[in-house]
Amino acid sequence: MEKFPVLQTERLILSQLEEKDIPFIVKLLQHRIFSDLTSNIPYPYVENDARSWVKMSKEAFENNTGYTFAIRNKEDQIIGAIGLHDRDDDKAELGYWIGIPYWNKGYVTEAAKAIIDFGFNELKLNKIFATHFPHNPASGRIMEKVGMEQEAVLIKEVKKDGEYFDLVRYCILKD
Repeated sequence: MEKFPVLQTERLILSQLEEKDIPFIVKLLQHRIFSDLTSNIPYPYVENDARSWVKMSKEAFENNTGYTFAIRNKEDQIIGAIGLHDRDDDKAELGYWIGIPYWNKGYVTEAAKAIIDFGFNELKLNKIFATHFPHNPASGRIMEKVGMEQEAVLIKEVKKDGEYFDLVRYCILKD
């Protein structure tokens, strides 16, 4: 794919992260809960973190190893992000976050459905998987709402801030 895709849903626009998004990303990720609920968002989250992430996301697209989409409202304001990465063996990992003011409104579920369709139909993936910490069951509920099923519990799978954490893994297959 030469040009980064733009996906539209009923309420959202999913498009490439841009430099103009950096101050909004930093503002949205200021709360410690994002670090507590994810394996890869640091706290405190600063401008350099956002700048590096936007750069890494563009490089992943250029290298054909991942797609990170800004989740935008119809006013084109970023409210979160979602992506598919590590596309070896026709499979990819789904990951996402959404700003606190947008929690419990169905935005991530809506975006995830579009990304899963994109993964199967455009990228020709066979399997899409996602993980969440056991202490973040809301993320597991999103996975279930988009048709994923729990596949495994990975014991002490990630080390964060000197502590080991289990991950609950979900997946969905093309067929």
